[in-house]
Amino acid sequence: MNLQLTDKVAIVTGSSQGLGLASARALVEEGARVTLCARNADNLNNAAADLRAIAGHHDRVLAVVADVSTTDGAATVVAETLRHFQRIDILVNNVGKGTGTDIVNTTDDDWAVAIDQTLIPAVRMSRLVVPEMQKQRSGVILMIASIWGRESGGRMTYNAVKAAEISLAKAMAQQLAKDNIRVNSVAPGSISFEGGTWWKRTQDDPQGMAEFVKKEIPFGRFGKAEEVGALVAFLASEKASWITGASVTVDGGQSRSNI
Repeated sequence: MNLQLTDKVAIVTGSSQGLGLASARALVEEGARVTLCARNADNLNNAAADLRAIAGHHDRVLAVVADVSTTDGAATVVAETLRHFQRIDILVNNVGKGTGTDIVNTTDDDWAVAIDQTLIPAVRMSRLVVPEMQKQRSGVILMIASIWGRESGGRMTYNAVKAAEISLAKAMAQQLAKDNIRVNSVAPGSISFEGGTWWKRTQDDPQGMAEFVKKEIPFGRFGKAEEVGALVAFLASEKASWITGASVTVDGGQSRSNI
């Protein structure tokens, strides 16, 4: 299927590895021009080199070292994208972090980290790109949320901020439909990639993780980052032109919700 993303310009936050990199790769493979951003310069440059080889041209992939959990970092990513590509068609909000345990032992600092590293970057980046999309009368914004934002499960702080991202996407979708801007959230289940949380847990406790997969995931395996990337590319395309305000799971049947 030709997703008609050739020469579209996308920003993917937290894109030096994992789901962000897989999303960026899927967009590049469909012909999009992509801005990668992350805090770690070495990881980011390695990711950019990989995607430039796929794109076939150095100028089609821009790498910006920045922390989008800061006002200046987010502004730098958007400004550099506009300078390099002159437009923004797609934003994928991917950065996120959650710490803490139960309600008694999770501190104010733990809650602040979850909010400041996950929800606020999505708000900040969206606020910066929407005026550009409004000028164009087109655009797509995607939140990489989680099945644990749709139903109970996972770390409490992570659950809360991912639910907030899903709610934010719905509210923005209703606000921005008049401007021909679509907003959706993607809700992955347990996805394993090298260096990621589930990968590390499997290294530490292979038997326990095998039992978890058997019990919790009907397909009998962890999801792959590229399976999330494929959904991102589809939702970013005109093939998904009538999908907005939705939260789409990609979880191999792991979640229990009926919706």
